[in-house]
Amino acid sequence: MAKIIYTRTDEAPLLATYSLKPIVEAFASTSGVEVETRDISLAARILAVFNDKLPEDQRVNDALAELGSLVKEPEANIIKLPNISASIPQLKAAIAELQKAGFSLPDYPNEPSTDEEKDARKRYDSVKGSAVNPVLREGNSDRRAPKAVKNFVRKHPHTMGAWTADSKTNVATMDDNDFRHNEQSVILPADDTLRIQLVNADGKTEVLKDALPVLKDEIVDATVLRAKELDSFLRAQVSRAAAEDILFSVHLKATMMKVSDPIIFGHAVRAYFADVYDEYGEELIKAGLNGENGLGAILDGLDQLDNGDEIRAAFEKGLENGPDLAMVNSDKGITNLHVPSDVIVDASMPAMIRNSGQMWNKNNETQDTLAVLPDSSYAGIYQVVIDDCRKNGAFDPTTMGTVPNVGLMAQKAEEYGSHDKTFKIPFDGRVQVINGAGDVLMEHEVAEGDIWRACQAKDVPVQDWVKLAVTRAKESGAPAVFWLDPERAHDRNMISQVEKYLKDHDTEGLDIRIMSPVEACQFSLDRIRKGEDTISVTGNVLRDYLTDLFPIMELGTSAKMLSIVPLIAGGGLFETGAGGSAPKHVQQLQEENHLRWDSLGEFLALAESLRKLQETDNNPRTPILGDALDVATEAVLNEGKSPSRKVNELDNRGSHFYLAKFWARELANQDKDKELAEIFAPVADALEAKEEQIAKELLDVQGSAADLGGYYWLDEEKAADVMRPSSTFNEIIEGLKK
Repeated sequence: MAKIIYTRTDEAPLLATYSLKPIVEAFASTSGVEVETRDISLAARILAVFNDKLPEDQRVNDALAELGSLVKEPEANIIKLPNISASIPQLKAAIAELQKAGFSLPDYPNEPSTDEEKDARKRYDSVKGSAVNPVLREGNSDRRAPKAVKNFVRKHPHTMGAWTADSKTNVATMDDNDFRHNEQSVILPADDTLRIQLVNADGKTEVLKDALPVLKDEIVDATVLRAKELDSFLRAQVSRAAAEDILFSVHLKATMMKVSDPIIFGHAVRAYFADVYDEYGEELIKAGLNGENGLGAILDGLDQLDNGDEIRAAFEKGLENGPDLAMVNSDKGITNLHVPSDVIVDASMPAMIRNSGQMWNKNNETQDTLAVLPDSSYAGIYQVVIDDCRKNGAFDPTTMGTVPNVGLMAQKAEEYGSHDKTFKIPFDGRVQVINGAGDVLMEHEVAEGDIWRACQAKDVPVQDWVKLAVTRAKESGAPAVFWLDPERAHDRNMISQVEKYLKDHDTEGLDIRIMSPVEACQFSLDRIRKGEDTISVTGNVLRDYLTDLFPIMELGTSAKMLSIVPLIAGGGLFETGAGGSAPKHVQQLQEENHLRWDSLGEFLALAESLRKLQETDNNPRTPILGDALDVATEAVLNEGKSPSRKVNELDNRGSHFYLAKFWARELANQDKDKELAEIFAPVADALEAKEEQIAKELLDVQGSAADLGGYYWLDEEKAADVMRPSSTFNEIIEGLKK
């Protein structure tokens, strides 16, 4: 039987799954397609790494490991919903909830000393940050705005904040001593095993990584961000924001870059509160309150210090005397520096640009902003967009072109695969990358506290990436631009590989270019303003950044992108959009029983998944289901049946009902499969006849609190009851299954 794996994840996407998956199961069952769930939520991943320590009745399947094997098989067909890439505060909150639910889990050890604590810390750290995507992404990324969505937005444009020539908003980034400027890179001539070690002047050696297997033609990089210069840079930006009377904001990726960016975030907190740390730094650091978990964790931890009230007053004075901070929640006093995972660069920067280049201040008003992105590797693209808006005004969604992306991400490519090779340097010395013959391939002078990392990009994914770029250029007729910086060591090596592999393809008549990110960004913006399309072909981090940047300007949200990962082994991974605002969605549901999450990304992914089954399982019905779903999705958009943000209006559950109604009618009307049409005709009739009653049942539950039985570990019955409140609708769907 054909099979689709539907991932169970976290927060709003998980809640939506309780409502949407029964519909998907029912419709797919008519074509002999089984829809199975695999739980890769944060809570399930925590439990899975402690399976050998838990009582038998508390163990869960290691679904992530299972899917990690499946994506290497040609029959893989997986719908991947957004999951939590956990920061330390999120990880601790999930652990506490699971412990409260009765699971025998240890606390997260901040300063592990015993072997048992070190083991627990190692297990928890394997779950932290981007633990899911690198495992599942055994293919490169093809992300684009579907025509139906693009056409809808042109007719019904989202708001775009006006820009003025005197906007003081800018990007601040380091001009030396960061990852970009210190990067070294090599292409391996043969399979090998590398060693990474730290050596000081006295010959003391600490092996940072004993064995790093590499393959022939693999690109391996090494670089360092110097802590002393980072501190100087950050303090200068605090002073600059104060002098220019604009908001101070820090934009990092503390979830995906789970080792390096929390450390950088801690530097930012300490720089903003420099006076506090100058006076109380020793005891704050000793208590583990170094800022890496954010200002919120520091304020919570002050209760444990004898002079906590005195230090709290110093922090309050620091907030009062320092430049205004960008706010995550003005009403609750949550600043940009409170939680490292609250402000994620790829979502926060385009949102700021869309909002006239402004963020919210403590008075719940928008204000020009100094956006601090310490590492300069990709910061320049945002400055280009800001300068372009300052000169030409906001973009017009009714006329602007589109920038789809072909992204190199397979097999933990580049920075997002660096976690097990990223280190906070424990003492002054030299970090060396040594090959199997004992030769030093790369070497950096480092000081205690510096952040050193190595990255890899395997050759097979690079070849596949170039092939995908050529394919998309042929299919679309748009220019394809490789965003590669000749001033970066890694990119220079990548350019040599790209130029080599482009020769393997027929590129006659195609417009394929290699440009630095800054040049490529300006080239794409110029074309966007003329209504022209440009394919961005990028590495892993820029893939992430651009597939939020351009969609948020073009479509209002990145959740409306079609995201396909053609797996190298032949299967398909279909991703469903971003989950950055999902926590706010859950909060609203808990308070008002209204879920504003838009499942459009799930609709788009499912249609592609169904069409893929014809290729892998020779199932003639699945493309009919997929094509009909696309028609239904367009109807949801055109008929205004997407979720509202406001309580007592149509929400996620209502949107799912209308999708089912439109989908069933399209299947009943199609003439490619008469038996399928006969199956769906009575379903369509029933959904249309009962529309008023179902809509009323879905609305009547709104306006009061909803009990899910948890946040990270939900009560199954409670969650299902909340997300499937229409007995009339449920009965029709269950009847279709039978």
